[in-house]
Amino acid sequence: MDTQNIDDIIPEQQTGGKTDIDYSETCKTVLDAVNLFVLAKDRLQDVNNWHNLCGPASAVFKLIDSNGVSVQRNAQRGDHFRINIPAPGTTAGDGYDWVKIEEIEDKSNPEGEEEAFAIQVRPTAEPGKEAQNVAHFFKDFATSSFAVQRKGLTVTASVHGRNEVPNTDADGILDKARNTLVAIGALIGFSNPQWKSLVKGLLEKSS
Repeated sequence: MDTQNIDDIIPEQQTGGKTDIDYSETCKTVLDAVNLFVLAKDRLQDVNNWHNLCGPASAVFKLIDSNGVSVQRNAQRGDHFRINIPAPGTTAGDGYDWVKIEEIEDKSNPEGEEEAFAIQVRPTAEPGKEAQNVAHFFKDFATSSFAVQRKGLTVTASVHGRNEVPNTDADGILDKARNTLVAIGALIGFSNPQWKSLVKGLLEKSS
């Protein structure tokens, strides 16, 4: 990401569904906006706390390192999200959906007019598991990009899904059926309330 524009990290939409959800707050002073950006950036990296921002009916996200070990720290490139959605889980993922962090772009620039921070993830296999079948309801050419951006006095948090296609390549009839149903639900907007809560929660000054 050569500029402070998060559009540079979001992959081109080529197939399947797409998602774009954002929420903005405009501050009274530049200092307030810079501080809100820092707060939102910190919250975005604290993946283990996303559930508290999204609300009790949302998926539960757990940060897992490349060795499959649960960690209590900020997200890093190569980490995984273990996702427990409010629906039957996958056999391939031992009951969970899994994504891997493939990019983290940090263009913090408190002295400038614009700055941005983004995490991009992609469906993947469960880390440490011998079978490397994608354990997610979308195929592995789908991506999700989570970002916060400041332009002057305005701070925006956003979620961008691209190339979202149901993962019907899963082994087993049950996983195929499950992935199809969950993916269709996501494509028609069932997951939107969760993402709306997340982007708003990232910017809540009193959270």
